[in-house]
Amino acid sequence: MTTGFIARHELWTSEQIEAADRLRATIAERELKQVRIAWCDQHGILRGKTLEIPHFLSVLRQGKDFQTATLIFDTTNNPVVPPFGADALGDPRMTGLPDGVLVPDPLTFTVLPWLDRTGWILSELHYRSGERVPFDTRGVLTDQLTRLGQEGFEYVSGIEMEFYLTRLEDPMLGFEDCGYPPTPPKVTAVGHGFQYLTESRGDEIEPILTILRDNLVALGLPLSTIEDEWGPGQTEFTFEPLTGRATADAAVLARTAIKQLARRHGYHATFMARPALPNAFSSGWHLHQSLRTGSTANAFAGTTDDELLSATGMHFMGGLLRHALACSVLTTPTINGYKRYRPDSFAPDRIAWAEENRGAMIRVTGGRGDGNTHLENRIGDPAANPYLYLASQIAAGRDGLRHKLDPGASADEPYLAEAVSLPATLEQAVGHFSGSELLRAEFGEAFVDYLAMIKRHEVSRFNAAVTDWEHREYFEVY
Repeated sequence: MTTGFIARHELWTSEQIEAADRLRATIAERELKQVRIAWCDQHGILRGKTLEIPHFLSVLRQGKDFQTATLIFDTTNNPVVPPFGADALGDPRMTGLPDGVLVPDPLTFTVLPWLDRTGWILSELHYRSGERVPFDTRGVLTDQLTRLGQEGFEYVSGIEMEFYLTRLEDPMLGFEDCGYPPTPPKVTAVGHGFQYLTESRGDEIEPILTILRDNLVALGLPLSTIEDEWGPGQTEFTFEPLTGRATADAAVLARTAIKQLARRHGYHATFMARPALPNAFSSGWHLHQSLRTGSTANAFAGTTDDELLSATGMHFMGGLLRHALACSVLTTPTINGYKRYRPDSFAPDRIAWAEENRGAMIRVTGGRGDGNTHLENRIGDPAANPYLYLASQIAAGRDGLRHKLDPGASADEPYLAEAVSLPATLEQAVGHFSGSELLRAEFGEAFVDYLAMIKRHEVSRFNAAVTDWEHREYFEVY
């Protein structure tokens, strides 16, 4: 129950209030039976509850009780802190892990096309007082967008996201496999790969690609292309640019939809950056971004035919480069993601930029004098929390604008450039993140300490595990 929460909360904008009225009409017209209310946790994984329609209509006005205990878990639900310790997460309001309240955003409502009369909606996590929980990642992005708007800009971004499709041979559902983490499923390849962007390789897996395509479009997601990548079954989906939170909202919905649909049809989809599969190559998430003023003006575009970027674009890029180390935890939050950074691998291994060069961390894409010129950050892990990925870019870029940071000279050969290396491990990245004065100022002390604690726990679990490599290396020889 949500007793004590504002009966008719005042957290919506006028646009959201209007959307809620349309939502109610849609529920009646489509005769929906239930609605899934989803919340994006600290790892970018969706959690939530499925509500019957009468209860959901009440929740629209009052919010839905939700366990803040989910905030103490690492990626596989290992508790990071004792659940009932005093002030364990750096916020006294979290003592005892009381229920929070999920506040749905009516602008995100859609109908899930693969389920019978079932709706879906995103939410943000608040305390009963109406205050946003500081660890709510969608709220972190909302705050950055608000600050950017106060400075006269709107954020525009587009997604290129790579992932693997595999055929599910055995889901490994014995009770002995159901720990945390569970035993990974046994899979086989769906195609041979290694014929980059060929029509025949894409056609090999057309049945599942068509299912994914039709459902993503039915969800209203702005799917742009489906591309055959390098490894066996490796695929890239790209989406048209969106403004504000819409890109992150689309990313979390697309990822969960792809995984659910694949599983339903006998496949397994993974957004793990570097799967331990023979002949598998790394997957990345390339984030295209720019700022605009007014409704159309691209603030990054050069003002003359020979100008690569405007001063705004150059300074924003300067911020991305200056704070790349600190932001690595947000762009690459997994231990596995750092194994993607290799020389000459189409993934950056150092902090540099270049014009139309896919070896650089920041690629300036678009011709000189082109009104669509923008920045592509190639650092991202496909498993990144979309809200934190975008928020990191805005916070770093805003600092670049504020201090007119110079990105320096371009690196025409990025893998040979004398530039600072990206972190080699998540452990290194957490140190940079925790020590960042900028991110503490922008996201709050509590949030930085909280996420650093979560990630350090994952690192400590990894360091304590005995790996296959260690067993092969030492078991026989010593």
